[in-house]
This record gives sequence, structure tokens and C-alpha cells, in this order.
Amino acid sequence: MDKNTIWASVLSVAVIGTFIFLQPVFRPAEKNVQMQSSVAPVAEAPVENDSIVKNSSEKKPVLTQAADTDESVPEQTVTIKTDKISAVLTNKGGDIVDYELLNHIDTDTGNGVQMADSISDFNRSCAVSFGGPDNMLLNDKFNVERPDENTVLFTKHYNGYTLGKRYTFKPGEYIFKLEIMIHSDDGNVVLNNNGTAYTLRTSPQIGPHFDSKANRYEVRQFLSFSGEKKKTISVGSKQFKSFDKSYTWAGIAGKYFEALVIPVNAADMGDAYYSSKSEVNDYADAQAYLTRRQFSGSDLSDTYYIYFGPRNEKDLRRYNVPENNGWQLSGLKLSESLQSSGWLGWLENILKWMLEILYKLIPNWGVSIILLTVFFKFAMFPLTKKQSLSTLKMQNLQPQMTAIQAKYKDNPQKLQEAMGKLYKENDYNPAGGCLPMLLQFLILFAMYNLFNNYFEFRGASFIPGWIPDLSAGDSVYTFKKSIPFFGNAIRILPVIYLGSQLLYGKITQNGGTAVGNGTSAAQMKFMMYGMPIVFFFIFYNAPSGLLLYWTVSNLIQMGQQLVINKIMEEKKKESAIEKNAKSFTVAKNKKR
Repeated sequence: MDKNTIWASVLSVAVIGTFIFLQPVFRPAEKNVQMQSSVAPVAEAPVENDSIVKNSSEKKPVLTQAADTDESVPEQTVTIKTDKISAVLTNKGGDIVDYELLNHIDTDTGNGVQMADSISDFNRSCAVSFGGPDNMLLNDKFNVERPDENTVLFTKHYNGYTLGKRYTFKPGEYIFKLEIMIHSDDGNVVLNNNGTAYTLRTSPQIGPHFDSKANRYEVRQFLSFSGEKKKTISVGSKQFKSFDKSYTWAGIAGKYFEALVIPVNAADMGDAYYSSKSEVNDYADAQAYLTRRQFSGSDLSDTYYIYFGPRNEKDLRRYNVPENNGWQLSGLKLSESLQSSGWLGWLENILKWMLEILYKLIPNWGVSIILLTVFFKFAMFPLTKKQSLSTLKMQNLQPQMTAIQAKYKDNPQKLQEAMGKLYKENDYNPAGGCLPMLLQFLILFAMYNLFNNYFEFRGASFIPGWIPDLSAGDSVYTFKKSIPFFGNAIRILPVIYLGSQLLYGKITQNGGTAVGNGTSAAQMKFMMYGMPIVFFFIFYNAPSGLLLYWTVSNLIQMGQQLVINKIMEEKKKESAIEKNAKSFTVAKNKKR
């Protein structure tokens, strides 16, 4: 194997291994803070988020009547169902206890993906607590009103004021509206706990079920967007951390689904928090807590638009243009929550565009992956061949380079001039092998992120019975118990990948330099045999779409390498003939 191949393999492991395994772990101490009722300064005047409601004529509702104070209000639930979602709400706190996405099936349960997971008596979705995030959520039983089939209003009278929570849903939408309202009996209510009026939380967990140990390719992230810049923070284990930057929306995201909260008055919002505490059956939460700044006055009316839905471009971009969604929301830029390759996002978008064109021609995402891989491998072949020939030329020049380095070891300037002259005489560019490798890395990284996160792969079948879901690992048999490092499934695709990688390394070595001796030989053998085995364990539970790309890429590279080996062998023969001819000429001249 040549030096460029070694560097490519090392960098691949470094980039991908770091991406998969590195996650921060930290959790500050919790506080037990009680609600204060002392008079406090009024928070700064709220500024309405101009990017939200552009063409809406609806007025903000204000709760004008105190709720029934009868303590015998029975506990009850309300179910609201649209074409997109089925939500179950409880009057205990006025919270969500069940939220199914009807058009997205959880393959583990057979039901819709659950966006209100890990619910308990002490943690529910869209729950409110007075004061900061450490305080207990409201567990009082609220009165219930149903103005229409898509709206529910919960009200409860407290000491001197009435609290209301109104949910409004719309058919065809993954966004629902939550209004939190307070009406004072005497014209003055103060909510101030260290500068915080109340805290609104997302669901304790979102589906599908997340097991960070069994599936390192699933994620839980805290997301925020300031209007110009997004922030993505991986949620580690046993964390409870604060986020003190301003935002226009924030929430929690998994690999394919997310829960985002968009306050209409973003200036009213205080610090946010994200938590991964284990609360129910040792199942860690992945939850965001959003604080509302202190309030003093007679009537409070806060409006939040909440997105519980798929993390895909099609559904998120609808909220940039008011005519494209039922709420007439605009400029939210929820698509900023999508996972991308960062500064390589433009390349990922090109790959995605090409992938979707191929899918229109042959409606099978697995076939589209194969065709896209074939296209790029053949498009890159001239550069790959150039890289190999450049490596061969460097090998042929190595004896002369070594002699020059020894001759001018104490004179860097002469060394540089002599090396430049040697390169020019032999038409050799030292950077000739770097550009192809750089381009391959850029495409590799962009394809890795695309095939690992593309929403359309979720539930997409390639070969029924073997690869029924390109977003998950293939499976030919499932055990009842998990095996360390492997999980509970026997997979064939990682084995094929390993075989292709080992065979490709062998072919590359046969066409390159000699293995060498000592440390060099050991390094070469590790790169040829050890690295593929390391990758095998890393990718064993990888999404089959990603492994399919990698395996097909290896198979094509093997064929290309055989062609390159033949070309290099011919070049070596030509070089040997040319060298012999020069030796003969020199010897003949000496005789004269």
C-alpha cells in the first residue's frame, strides 16, 4: 500500500471515529427553588418575533374569568386527532401524555412514532412549572373546555389569579399552538423566581426508543436558532446544562424526528436548559426546558408554536412561506435544524439532488445509492489513476531524491533547488497525488452524512427480507439477547464490506511498493488487515444505506485498481527499458 492510501485510511478512522464516539458529559448540581411572590421589576417589554405571524388577523386571547376552584374536579383526558397526529392530553397540569405521528411508523412497536415518550406523574410533555426548571411541574386538575374538535382549553384558579393553557391543532400540520394565559383577580400578579416567571418543557423523550449503547448512529441533540446562526449540542448522559444565548426557537432533536418550540415573543424568553436525567426505568430523558422571564401585571398571554414532527426538509421548509402552511407562519427557518456537513452542505445538497433524480428513474433508494456510487467512482477514476501514477513516479525518483538529500543535507537552499530541478526534468508534481485524495475525502464526508441521515431512507426497503430499512442495519436473524459489540442481530452486509476492504487492500499492495521491513512492514500489515477489522466493528450496526455505499465503492475500486495495476506494471517495464537503454549508452560512451 502507498503512503497516500495509509494517510487516507488513518484520516478516515480519525474523522469518523471521533464523530461517532466523542460526546461531552457534564451535569451541574440541581437546586430546589420555591416560587416567590414578592414584587419585582417588570421584565423588558416583549418584542414580537416578526418572522412568525405575517398574515394572521387573529387576536391574542386573554383569560377573563376565574376557573372553578372545586377540588373535586375529576382527572380526565382529551384526544385530538388529525390526518397527521393523534394527541392525548390530560387535565392534570393541562399537559400532553401521548403524541403519535400517524404517517411515520415505529418499526419496533408497529404504531406511529411516539413524540411524548417516557411520560410519568412528575414529567410530561408541554408541562409548566412556576419558577425555574428545577421546580416541580403543576399537578393540579384543571377544568376542561372544548370550543371545537381541534381545540382544548385547561383552566385553574390559584391564589388571586387564573392560569389557562389552550392547545389548538390544525389538519395537515405538524405544528400546534400553545397559549399560556394568566388573569389577575385584583389587577396585579407577580411571577418572579430569580428573574423567571415559569418554565415550559418539551417531552421527556421523543421516539423511536433511543439506546445510545446499542445504536451509536442515533442521536439526541439540543438545538437552538438565533435568527441567523444555529447551535447544535449533543446531549450526553446524566446531564443538566444551561444555555444562556438568545434564540427564536429551540428544542430537542433525534436523527429523524424533533420537537421545536417557537415563542412568538422571543424577547420574553430567558435561559434554556437541556437534560438527560434518568427518570423512568433507567431510560434517560432528552428534554429541553425553556424559561419565561419574570412577569408583573394583570394579564399575561404568551403564544408558542410547537413542532412535533419529522426532521426532514419537505415538512420544515413549509414554514418559511405563509401560503405553504395552515398557520400562515413565515421565516421560521426550521430547516436550519437539519443535520448537514457544515461548510460542505453545498456538496451534500448536490448529492441529494442527484440521488433524488436517480430515484425518480428507478424508485428504489438502494438502487439509487448504487447508481450514485458508480457514477462518482467512474467520474473520479482519472484522478485516481493520476494519483497512482504520481506515486509510481515518486517511487522511481526516490533513489535520486535520497542522494540529493544526502548531498545537500546542510544546505537547504541548494537542496530545494536540486529537488526542483529533478522534478522539472522528470515532469513530476509532488502535489499531484494530493488533489485527488482531497476531492475523494470531500465527497466521502458529504456522502457519509447524507447516507447516514437522509430522512427518505427511513423505512425504505432495498431487498425485502434482508435489507427492509436502509436507515437501519440489515438482519438475517435476531437473538432475544444482545451480544457485546454486535447487538442482537446477525448481519451479512458488514461481513461483505469487511471482505471487500481486505481484498481491496491486497490488490492495492500488489500494485504498489514492496511491504518493507521492520516497523514499516508492521504498519503496512496493520493498515491492510487491522484497519478493516476496526471499521467492521464500528460499522456493524451502521445504517445499511451507508454500508451499501461503502461496499459498492470498494468493489468498484477493486476493479479500477486492477486496471491501474496493469497500467503501472507497463509503466515500470517502460521505465526499466529506458533505464537499461541509458546504462547501455553510458557504457558505450565509456568504451569510446
